[in-house]
Amino acid sequence: VDGVTKISRLSSQSREDQQAENFRKMILAMANDIRVILIKLADRVNNMRTLQYIPTEKQQRIAEETLSIYAPLANRLGLFLIKRELEDLSLKYMLPAMYQEIERNLVVTAEQRERYVQEVIGIIREKLHQFGIQAVITGRPKHIYSIYTKMLKQNLNFNQIYDLTAFRIIVQTRQECYEVLGIIHSLWKPIPGRFKDYISLPKANMYQSLHTTVVGPYGQRIEIQIRTEEMDRVAKIGIAAHWKYKEGRRIEQKTDQRFAWLQQVIETQAEVKDSHQLLEAFKVDIFPDEVYVFTPAGDVIELPKGSTPVDFAYRIHTNIGHRCVGAKVNGTMVPLRYELQSGDIVEILTQPHHGPSRDWLKFVKTSRARTKIRQWVNQQERERGIALGRDICEKEFRKYKLNTALLQKDEKLWAAYAADGIKTLEDLYAALGQGRISIRHLINRYRTQAYQDTVAVSESAQQQKKRVAEAEQPDKGIRVDGLNNILVRYGKCCNPIYGDRIKGFITRGRGVTVHTADCPFLTFADQERIIDAQWDGSSRHVATVPIEVICEDKKGILATITAAIAAAEANIANATVRTTPDKKAVNVFMVDIMNLEHLEAVITAIKGVRGVLKVTRRHG
Repeated sequence: VDGVTKISRLSSQSREDQQAENFRKMILAMANDIRVILIKLADRVNNMRTLQYIPTEKQQRIAEETLSIYAPLANRLGLFLIKRELEDLSLKYMLPAMYQEIERNLVVTAEQRERYVQEVIGIIREKLHQFGIQAVITGRPKHIYSIYTKMLKQNLNFNQIYDLTAFRIIVQTRQECYEVLGIIHSLWKPIPGRFKDYISLPKANMYQSLHTTVVGPYGQRIEIQIRTEEMDRVAKIGIAAHWKYKEGRRIEQKTDQRFAWLQQVIETQAEVKDSHQLLEAFKVDIFPDEVYVFTPAGDVIELPKGSTPVDFAYRIHTNIGHRCVGAKVNGTMVPLRYELQSGDIVEILTQPHHGPSRDWLKFVKTSRARTKIRQWVNQQERERGIALGRDICEKEFRKYKLNTALLQKDEKLWAAYAADGIKTLEDLYAALGQGRISIRHLINRYRTQAYQDTVAVSESAQQQKKRVAEAEQPDKGIRVDGLNNILVRYGKCCNPIYGDRIKGFITRGRGVTVHTADCPFLTFADQERIIDAQWDGSSRHVATVPIEVICEDKKGILATITAAIAAAEANIANATVRTTPDKKAVNVFMVDIMNLEHLEAVITAIKGVRGVLKVTRRHG
């Protein structure tokens, strides 16, 4: 009951938050009893059958959720009867006009199709009888949603679709399936590329069948499915055909391969703390398109369509994924973002001390790979944050003659930080290094609570209040090696402005100093302390940039240049002027600049002054 009951609806939660939390709760319950998911699907079918009694807006929302989550989930579990009904009912409320048009056309052509079905069944039955094969042959119209998707994908109207009916041939043995396939192909011409063998390579939801499309009587395309009675039973009720129900039965590591994907979903929920990320991972795992690739040893690995060698590596083992440096497909080196195709033989190249890249998140397909990569990246960022935070803390504490060893004993301090998830000294260092709290904030809170009577405060209360407020607001315009909100300063040697290519330099106790990528300082600096940095698009940093102007030494030109700078909406913070023996003037203006575009506008304005010979941005 707990697994199929929605969480309490708190007013502070959005509908998306509620949906995400509901799915986390369902997956948690699935780990204890697989029947939860079957009850949840049955409940959704019942809701969809009575959807006409609720407001239109709510109908649309529930139908969209059903089509994006529950119908694919039913398909993943092999519950095709439920899947078909959920898809049709979703379309009925999402696009009622389209649904009614297809339904009306099916009724109009029903008598004609029924005659055709009986004719085709008669031909097949007679042919199989000649070969001594007993079979149950049926023909049924495709369900409305599948007709709609075909019309949409191929840009056709209803009258242009000829394979509206699918035929099913049920035989006794697996061998007879292939015999019947040969008979059908000798009877009618098969359409190239439309044969699929799901018996040799079953779908993840246990579905097995032979699919072929042929040109039947009167030149019409007909789709034929061939399978045994057991395969047909699984096709109808999927997971329920194999699962032995016991109260409280869990999905365990030794579970049949049929449930491997379900086990992965449950593992993912334990590793992903954010409910929205879990819901997105869940959506990826339940969509049906798959590719089948091979290891060099010949083992078949099933992956979602669009998967890459990195997804393959993580599917084999987490450590293989982490250490992946390259891949060979069918003996040829390929990029890690290469999309695998069914039948590919994949070999992963590894190095012992290699780690995954944040960039892999841009192209991996599987939730397992995405989760493992994100965990690795977060752990590495945390470790860098701890090291940086420890350096900052130790230096600043020495400066104020405070003892870092007493930090852990200050119960009031830890109680104050507990609300921010800071419970250990490493948590505190990580928060400092990642800029979530400032060292000034820590020191003032620490000494206010524990050392107020022993530490002299040299600055006025107003100055301290201003400085603490500024320290608690790290610059949000810089992303340093994947970290947001880290404590940063800007190098005075190069005065970087928004739009410059930049690098970060880890200082001792002062966070990270940002330099332009071509700053001479970085050439001679400790290379191990240089890290990648980028502008994140929200920077409000205004840099004072030196602009050197060489011009003719003539009356009034300095006033004209300063007027041009002002016209470009820039402020002059300082200026120096000197003349040369050849009657030229060298001017250096310290100008407040917002970004590269602003700098270009200022330089262009200065160049427009008659008598100006050269304008350059100076570094240092």
